[in-house]
Amino acid sequence: MQSKATTVEQYLASLSADRRAFVAKIRDVVNANLPKGFEEGMQYGMIGWHVPHSAYPDGYHCDPKQPVPFAGLASQKNYVSLYLMCTYAIDEERERLIEAWTKTGKRLDMGKSCIRLKKLEDVPLDVIGKTIKRVSMKKFLAQYDSVIKAGGKSAKAKPAKKAAKKPAAKKKAAKRG
Repeated sequence: MQSKATTVEQYLASLSADRRAFVAKIRDVVNANLPKGFEEGMQYGMIGWHVPHSAYPDGYHCDPKQPVPFAGLASQKNYVSLYLMCTYAIDEERERLIEAWTKTGKRLDMGKSCIRLKKLEDVPLDVIGKTIKRVSMKKFLAQYDSVIKAGGKSAKAKPAKKAAKKPAAKKKAAKRG
């Protein structure tokens, strides 16, 4: 759910007390481990951490007026979403996060970058902190630039295989029959 709040404080104040405590705890972990240079603010209707325009003037490729997003935190109807763009963009970081989370014995409900969190006691806060801390702005932007220069595809990604075309004669015969 996108919030209309313009500050993190307004966003937190808009939440129920139990959800506010949950979101605030995750926020505290991110802020305590946030590498130098990233900034916190509201972005896309949620709490966000981003690369400021002063460090990356081109901004986010999807909307250059926006700074490049690094992480996001949102209260949804049935869970809290933690978006870690550093795990979306950097395969080795996603794999390290999954491995570390799995070792805790706690269930991980994750998409490509979104971790869905239902209860605070089920969240290995140290794993989140270490994941955030490992990705410096320099490392994050190097990967971001490599993807942008590759036309939106990971520099390591293999090109998709094209479907084999049927010979024209067979297509015409198939239409007649």
